[in-house]
Amino acid sequence: MGDKAGIRTAAGLGSRRRIAIVAAVSLAISCSLLAPPASAQSLGDRFKSLFGGKSEEPAQGSSQGAAPVASEPQTDLTCPPVSIRAGASTYAVAAPGKQPIGNDLRFQATITKTARDCTLNGGEITARIGIQGRVIAGPAGAPSTVEIPLRVAVVQGGVQEKTIATKVYRTSVSMTEAGSEPFSLVAEELVYPTPVGAVGDSYIFYIGFDPQALKPEPKPKATKKK
Repeated sequence: MGDKAGIRTAAGLGSRRRIAIVAAVSLAISCSLLAPPASAQSLGDRFKSLFGGKSEEPAQGSSQGAAPVASEPQTDLTCPPVSIRAGASTYAVAAPGKQPIGNDLRFQATITKTARDCTLNGGEITARIGIQGRVIAGPAGAPSTVEIPLRVAVVQGGVQEKTIATKVYRTSVSMTEAGSEPFSLVAEELVYPTPVGAVGDSYIFYIGFDPQALKPEPKPKATKKK
């Protein structure tokens, strides 16, 4: 009788343990179902993750404390890929009156990493393009502060490319004795009309350095009085 009672007691304990385990698993599953989905995160939080959580340094040239954008469901939203425009992947500056080669090179900037985020709002798409790069001092010596001009464009690809929207951005980099400094830029508020149908599949975000953006706009010519 004692042996049978001991078996029943052990069986009861095993049964209670299984019930406890099942209850714990059920509680864990229910908690995971109640957790907020990734899509519920703010646009700023999602954008911070574009560079894998951490970038080489805090983004420069972006607005701080921007109000969240009221977005629509983005199940059909296509966010174009980012491509560096041919011939605009580096930005080399020489000493005055010299060519940016050899000992006359003051500094050279290159793009090393990109990311993007798109938000559908009404009939428009608002894009944010993340750009990271590096500035390296040349033999002629870089200035203490380097201004980096970048252009971002939304282009419809094809036999004849069509520019949908384009915008210039600038950021400054403080150089140190190390002679090699990272830069980071968030190209904010690039807005363009939502493409119709499958047209958006041919869209591309082109980025690149644009030295012309640093030149002052020509002054309007004065009209001669008759």
